[in-house]
Amino acid sequence: MTTTSRKSVLVTGASRGIGAAVATRLAADGFAVAVNYAGSASAAQQVVDTIIAGGGAAIAVQGDVSSSADVLRMFDETENAFGGLDGVVNNAGIMVNETIADGTEQTYDRTFDINVRGVFLVLREAAKRMRNGGRIVNFSSSVIGLALPTYGLYSASKAAVDALTRVLSKELRGREITVNSIAPGPTATKLFLDGKTPEQIEHLAQLNPLGRLATPEDIANAVSFLMSPQGGWINGQVIRANGGMN
Repeated sequence: MTTTSRKSVLVTGASRGIGAAVATRLAADGFAVAVNYAGSASAAQQVVDTIIAGGGAAIAVQGDVSSSADVLRMFDETENAFGGLDGVVNNAGIMVNETIADGTEQTYDRTFDINVRGVFLVLREAAKRMRNGGRIVNFSSSVIGLALPTYGLYSASKAAVDALTRVLSKELRGREITVNSIAPGPTATKLFLDGKTPEQIEHLAQLNPLGRLATPEDIANAVSFLMSPQGGWINGQVIRANGGMN
């Protein structure tokens, strides 16, 4: 047991990409961080080691967010390690590109199991167990507004996350817990870059007036603000962190 006086946060899908950047940034902000991963134990441990080397507190917590038993265990391990829970960042997600005409039930099930059921299960537990005054940040996507071909199922799953965000922010009235979504635009992560040509990547980078892809750290900075005392008046919102791509 490594109980700490720091505020604590659980970051799902935090072994790489945006999740790893968020975990590292929140640790630098003073949070004790539970680094959740589904299968990449070594990558998650690297994030933990980086945080600890920088003077922070962190543990790795294995769990599939689409499994209610795993989610319960993730919360138990986080509370046992840190003495309570003050924040949740719902970052875990997948993206499979298929047209609606060619889409499969398998892709639908996998996308909604992780992107929607997983968010629901984590939010349900967070609503019961988080300390008053906490912060919840979910992950949406700016592709909802663009309606890009092949992003139908992914966009639909993220629209569901937006709905859960707005409703939970109202259901937690009286507890001073804020609930918001971050909606990144194209971001230079393995999840985004895989399967795209250099020409496709450049086209997407130019969709915003700043003319580049986001970095994971750009998105982590936005999460950091919402998790901070300065972000306490932002509630029930979807923040488009996309460089002006509308």
